[in-house]
Amino acid sequence: MLENKILMVTGGTGSFGNAVLKRFLFTDIDEIRIFSRDEKKQDDLRKRYASPKLKFYIGDVRDYRSVLNATRGVDYIFHAAALKQVPSCEFHPMEGFKTNVIGTENVLEASIQNNVSRVVCLSTDKAVYPINAMGISKAMMEKVMVAKARNAHIEDTVICCTRYGNVMASRGSVIPLFTSQIGQGLPLTVTDPNMTRFMMSLDDAMDLVMYAFMHGRNGDIFVQKAPSASIKMLTKTLMEIMGKLDHPINVIGTRHGEKLFESLLSREEMVRAEDLGGYYRVSPDLRDLNYGKFVETGEQKISSADDYNSHNAEILDLPSLKTLLRKLDFIQALERGEYINPEE
Repeated sequence: MLENKILMVTGGTGSFGNAVLKRFLFTDIDEIRIFSRDEKKQDDLRKRYASPKLKFYIGDVRDYRSVLNATRGVDYIFHAAALKQVPSCEFHPMEGFKTNVIGTENVLEASIQNNVSRVVCLSTDKAVYPINAMGISKAMMEKVMVAKARNAHIEDTVICCTRYGNVMASRGSVIPLFTSQIGQGLPLTVTDPNMTRFMMSLDDAMDLVMYAFMHGRNGDIFVQKAPSASIKMLTKTLMEIMGKLDHPINVIGTRHGEKLFESLLSREEMVRAEDLGGYYRVSPDLRDLNYGKFVETGEQKISSADDYNSHNAEILDLPSLKTLLRKLDFIQALERGEYINPEE
């Protein structure tokens, strides 16, 4: 399916873009385009891989013309460009809106205009029952995706979405922070030990995107079933891996915009989610503007359904979490007494 094709990754210099390159650069794909604003990170990738298949496009998803130009001739797009940090979006919500919502609309409209065959958008668990600006902007991104998918010609452009939780050891995530604090002898800054979070590797995230890429229909949202762990168990496991069993912990309290647990599917979505084994598929609501369909009929089972969240998912104990963490190159290096950048 990738032979002689052109794939573009928006926000391609981040953790996900690096995972894409590691998986596809040495296949029979014809070209991978990296679209982003950061020329320094693009230059780092250019030097690291030194591949003629790799092409770099400086641009911003907020600028429709730059996206339109970059998508000419493209067959597939993985749309990963986003503002992802909760605090930055809280302080600058319109910046999150411009990138996550307007930027997505630009990417999808350019894709339709240039007859891109398939587009997979990357979303987050924070889009479900959002309480912070980042989650709200991602929830709106998903709505834009569904609306664009409704209007796309299915024979020309298929637009779908993936939604996943925290990616272990990705940029800005808590595992590199905790291991750095342990290594420097600093207290671990824990918000609430009872918080739970889904645990996924970059390979898991990549597998989910590829599943959506292969099986997605217009407007679909795909979720991978994932285990979760409490922050208390995560810190205990990392301290044991690094041989620092009595390392001090400073409980700082829940930060603004944080939840006790994260949901990957709302109860409304769970009612109509299709269980595919390791994944859920949520098909779009295709009702039209006949408002009677929305307000005059309902579904009793919605009231009795549960959402799919990190409290009711499979909860990892210490041995199983340690096994999962040890799959990461980053953790393997730490156990050898080395340090590697988890983003490389």
